[in-house]
Amino acid sequence: MKTTIFAAAVLLLAVQIASVQSQSAPTPSAPGEPDRARPTSTAKAGTEKAVIDRYCATCHNQRTRAGNLALDTLDVSAAGREAQTWEKIVRKVRTGMMPPSGAPRPDRATLDGFAASIETTIDRAARTAPNPGAPALHRLNRAEYGNAVRDLLDLPIDAARLLPGDDSSGEGFDNMASTLSVSPALMQAYVTAAARISRLAVGDPTISAELTTYSPPRGMSQAGHREGLPLGTRGGLTVQHVFPLDAEYELRIGRAGGGLFGLQPVGGNDPVEVTLNGERVRVLDGPTRGPLRLKVPAGPQTIGVAVVRRSNARGVDDLYSELAGVAGVTNLGINGPFNPTGPGDTPSRRRLFVCRPSSPSDESTCARRILSALATRAFRRPVAEKDAAVDTLMGFFESGRMLRGFETGIQYALARVLVDPQFIFRFEHAPAGVKAGSTYRISDLELASRLSFFLWSSIPDDELLRVAASGRLDDPAVLEQQTRRMLTDSRSRALIDNLAGQWLMLRQLDDVSPGTKDFDGGLRYAFHRETELLFETIAREDRSILDLIDADYTFVDERLARHYGIPNVRGSRFRRVTLNGSARRGLLGHGSFLTTTSASNRTSPVKRGKWVLENLLGAPVPLPPPGVETNLTETEGSTAPTSVRQRLERHRASPNCASCHAVMDPVGFSLEPFDLIGKWRETDGGLAVNATGRLADGTVLDGPATLRKALLDRREAVAATATEKLLTYALGRRVEYFDMPAVRAVVRDAARTDYRFSSLVAGIVKSVPFQMKRFEGEP
Repeated sequence: MKTTIFAAAVLLLAVQIASVQSQSAPTPSAPGEPDRARPTSTAKAGTEKAVIDRYCATCHNQRTRAGNLALDTLDVSAAGREAQTWEKIVRKVRTGMMPPSGAPRPDRATLDGFAASIETTIDRAARTAPNPGAPALHRLNRAEYGNAVRDLLDLPIDAARLLPGDDSSGEGFDNMASTLSVSPALMQAYVTAAARISRLAVGDPTISAELTTYSPPRGMSQAGHREGLPLGTRGGLTVQHVFPLDAEYELRIGRAGGGLFGLQPVGGNDPVEVTLNGERVRVLDGPTRGPLRLKVPAGPQTIGVAVVRRSNARGVDDLYSELAGVAGVTNLGINGPFNPTGPGDTPSRRRLFVCRPSSPSDESTCARRILSALATRAFRRPVAEKDAAVDTLMGFFESGRMLRGFETGIQYALARVLVDPQFIFRFEHAPAGVKAGSTYRISDLELASRLSFFLWSSIPDDELLRVAASGRLDDPAVLEQQTRRMLTDSRSRALIDNLAGQWLMLRQLDDVSPGTKDFDGGLRYAFHRETELLFETIAREDRSILDLIDADYTFVDERLARHYGIPNVRGSRFRRVTLNGSARRGLLGHGSFLTTTSASNRTSPVKRGKWVLENLLGAPVPLPPPGVETNLTETEGSTAPTSVRQRLERHRASPNCASCHAVMDPVGFSLEPFDLIGKWRETDGGLAVNATGRLADGTVLDGPATLRKALLDRREAVAATATEKLLTYALGRRVEYFDMPAVRAVVRDAARTDYRFSSLVAGIVKSVPFQMKRFEGEP
């Protein structure tokens, strides 16, 4: 019976993916934007032409076509009609990349005025004919699916154990619609996940015992205290596990030092403390054969295991101190349920069962009420009890009810919801009669979905759905109020995690293996936590996005403070410390950034420079030409010590390499005082570190402080790059040239608050690309 039901769901999923039905809606005008204060006059156009003729056209003309660009034939006053070309020019000028290093260039004010005038022309044309783009059909990625299930059912799940990972090659984010493809294997994974989740949510009494194993982060030391575990313990781990029923469960605690996986005796030289939701439930003192069995109530519970310290001779500080060469907890297995007594009173059951039938004759009526509320949240639109979608779900309910009663019927219908295309995909319907190539405003309900997946990576909550269903979300004041409400909600943690994890490369930390004995799992964790806390502080305290560059504070535990040379920090708790006059201010001094932009055995000025240019200044750097040797390994047999800088200077002597490296390398050289894992150093390869360089616009650099100042001197470009990253993530597509007027409007408005995080987010939400869409025609 289950196989038939889920096979039918898979077939329906495949059919509905290919079909998007239109629904009637008026075609409104674009969201308005204020006029810029600098209109382009004929005299101004003449000034721009003079700048081009003097500083640009000597290389970019019909004869030489440097960069495949001829400016001597382009009409500056018609920049709006050639926006794609002019946006590239503006970006080069704004970021100081053009005119190139060594070429004649006007003063900064002249270049900024030149760029601003062209932007004004482009923006005016964009207001007349806005182009919001046409995002592809968007499938929920793995994280979004997990969050949606959590909010739909009040049930936390580990989506990574249920679904395959998503491709993050699209603009560095894993929520790009163009890369979120569908395969038969993925569809089957959704079906399997839906069956499992529905059984957990309802509390299926037929669930059989199953072993789930958890391990500490890779390389994490078991010698010191772990944040979140009881004082007086060391090592261990905490996990949140969903217990399906009120029942007994086995805990299999793995210890280093032999034995079969999950079966070695616990205890050993030091006792092991077991906690349930932070409360001690057992201390295992001495060898214990076999697993520990506990009664645990159904639902999500937090289990902690850690080794108890027998003595603390040095007082309270010793509760946190590091030990060396001791065994700890290697894994935790949770097996069960055994001897279940019922489904329990779980958050998911309270969320699901909004009514209870008083008799068998009331079951269908109650089921319709339950499934109507469930479908409304899952499909992100009002679904009445007589809706056709509920009729479909009732068929699954009846199949389950006939098998094992009312709750099994709800379980079957829930499984069907979780594989429905209306849940898995974010459909946006074109208005009736709209013509190909025209633009329209998306509906309030579709806007609610865009907003919730942007800020929460999840479905709208009841309040946002009510506001959207009432037609009030198109009121700018209401939309901003909802945006700011959602930013303060704990679910906005998803925005912080995803942006920091992908834009700031924290996810890449899991894969790095620096070739130095000074690096370990504890440092990996500390690097990740430091940058995560910085970004979280910017978002939660609504600080300027420029704090990424120049924050005079950071977050350290004892391990990280020792690595950075910060005194008087003890213990595993991360705390905020001030960095007055320190070279570590902002992201450029973080071990996370410095390690992920290094090679495995040395620093990489090229990687560091490229990342800063592309991800902070928005200046793309081309890939090396085919066949160019990029290996900087020392020549075999060489005895003279050489720094990375010397090897790189030999490399860039090639004309094929010099042009790009002249742009990237000075940025990377300024960060050479930090070694491959971000530790401060004075020498490299036996030679004094040389951090000097000169940017393309002539700015002199001599270390992290001058690089930081150079970035802040281009604060508008840094804010624009951050806005592009946010907009890319919000739309689930790459930012194109036709989106740049919207980016500039966001940055211009946010400048009034010194680019506060909430100002950037609110500006994106009210922008043309976020609220509108271009109709491409039937697929």
